[in-house]
Amino acid sequence: METVQLNLKKGKDRSYDILIGSRIMDKIPLDLKRNNLGNRYLIITDSNLEGTHGKRLLSLMRKEVLSVSILSFKAGEKSKNLKVYGKLIEKLHELKLDRKSTIIALGGGVVGDISGFVAATYMRGINYIQVPTSLLATVDSSIGGKVAVDLSTGKNIVGAFYQPRKVYIDVSLLKGLPRKEILNGLSEAIKHALIMDKKLFNFIKKNLDNVLHIDEKTLIELVRRNCNIKANIVESDETESGLRKILNYGHTIGHALETLTGYSRYSHGEAIAIGMVVEGLIANKIGILSDEELRQQNGLIRQAGLPTKLPNINTNRFVDELKKDKKVVDGRTEFVLLREIGKAEYGVHASTEIIKKSIDQSK
Repeated sequence: METVQLNLKKGKDRSYDILIGSRIMDKIPLDLKRNNLGNRYLIITDSNLEGTHGKRLLSLMRKEVLSVSILSFKAGEKSKNLKVYGKLIEKLHELKLDRKSTIIALGGGVVGDISGFVAATYMRGINYIQVPTSLLATVDSSIGGKVAVDLSTGKNIVGAFYQPRKVYIDVSLLKGLPRKEILNGLSEAIKHALIMDKKLFNFIKKNLDNVLHIDEKTLIELVRRNCNIKANIVESDETESGLRKILNYGHTIGHALETLTGYSRYSHGEAIAIGMVVEGLIANKIGILSDEELRQQNGLIRQAGLPTKLPNINTNRFVDELKKDKKVVDGRTEFVLLREIGKAEYGVHASTEIIKKSIDQSK
């Protein structure tokens, strides 16, 4: 088993371990018991997982005589909203969870985001643990404490920075996932490589088939490298006042695309893949990213089987949507853009003309 530690010791120590391995779910209950992470536990999962991984974890915890319940909500991004959040909060109170109780977020990014936000706000904050079951959650969203829900007008608009107490990453849980779900996470892994680690970029290129065929040894290495990148960035800038902004590469365009298509046409990873292509073109047009580096980026995205083209959405409508992004400052959209593979810059502005041309060229 691999361990990556995320160190957050400024003020109150909020450091935690990220445990990475295969078939480690069986070890979670005993580890929780030994570390006394809660007097009661509540597993929050979705409707796709409740009868499989949820039922299994519930049984394993009860064998260790841990007090545990389970709640679920309808699977999908459309459930990551204030209405579902409110129902979960009320259910926690009905179950009489207190300040020493702990939530276990068992699922992909949607489950992790909404469960973490519930934990951050219930009784002004209780412990939570991440047990990601998707590649996207294992390489990205389960780490770093960004928790949120969506509004109909924008993604992740209501949220907080709230760190988990522990993250358990069991790559064996990825077995049987549809190829589309693997690609969803691979997109974020490619993003990490593009913004900070050219060696990881080359590793993904070399081992792409193994990743797509869910080879456990390859996945453990991929996840470990991504977790190290994410941990290093979060340690440096927990609340996204500086360096952590580079993790938003591809997300400015990607989030607008998700909103404009009602969170139903593209998975998050697919939207981010298209976002990276468009933002790569913006960087190229303002002269900071070479033609060759852009070709390499788009080549790997395409080779992975991720989409690279925008749908035929009105360009002016798209630009208007960008103005609603959380990263807008003084009415101007701030982009994260590449200077080269492995090096990104945040807070970059581009003219409306270049943004429009890049959008049009990407259709």
